[in-house]
Amino acid sequence: MDEQLCYAYAVLGASALDDKSLASVRGVADAPVALVRHGQVAAAVSAVPAAEFSESALRAGLEDLRWLEATARAHHFVIETLAGHTTVLPLRLATVYLDASRVREMLAGREAEFAALLDRLASHVEWGVKVYVEAPPEPPPAQAPTGAPAGEENPGRAYLRGRRHQRQAREDAWRLAEEAVRRTEEEARGLAVERTRHRPQQGGLAQVPGENIANDAYLVPRRLSEEFRDRMLHAADGLPGVRVDVTGPWAPYSFTAPLAPDAREGAGQR
Repeated sequence: MDEQLCYAYAVLGASALDDKSLASVRGVADAPVALVRHGQVAAAVSAVPAAEFSESALRAGLEDLRWLEATARAHHFVIETLAGHTTVLPLRLATVYLDASRVREMLAGREAEFAALLDRLASHVEWGVKVYVEAPPEPPPAQAPTGAPAGEENPGRAYLRGRRHQRQAREDAWRLAEEAVRRTEEEARGLAVERTRHRPQQGGLAQVPGENIANDAYLVPRRLSEEFRDRMLHAADGLPGVRVDVTGPWAPYSFTAPLAPDAREGAGQR
């Protein structure tokens, strides 16, 4: 039989779910999901083949975009399925342990931390708020006029004037975008209890029109989610060329990262 490792998705309360509620949930490598418990906490895990998830195999897999996409999709599917039932602390993608006993050791060593964080995050969800600005187009390159009447403006001067207008339009657009960011921060007050600022997404990561100038995550009580979403969606009203995208609700990924087990606790320790 092929050697198996233990892939961990998230930490949750030990009594939050029973095993029957996970009977139909399948995760990475299409493996069934189970719970490993210790004291007040538990970890959702799957058995995965060592040939694909050992330390050396993971290094290669993380360079394979197709493998990475499939693994990330399954990883987040399990986390969001769990989050639909209870509070969870998402673990990093590809957090792998030698076996269930190593998972229990990790839970035992950090039980108090995990239990305290689960209690603090109970009934809260994460919302993503991104602000985009549409940059004005570049002016066309200068071209000499054909058959232009005497006294027509020099094409070089026309180009420079276009550049000035384009620069001014860009500055105006950024001022409007900064106003949208200010509005999102203002509207979040009294609703969100925490905020995490992420680096704006650029290039292929953005995947949507416009330039991303703010990329924030907010921790919001679940009961205030609809009001929060509605406020954010209207934050760019009256600001031409500016868009606010709102995603969620998610498990609190951005608010549990400091407690994610170090990769050295996983498959690297043989």
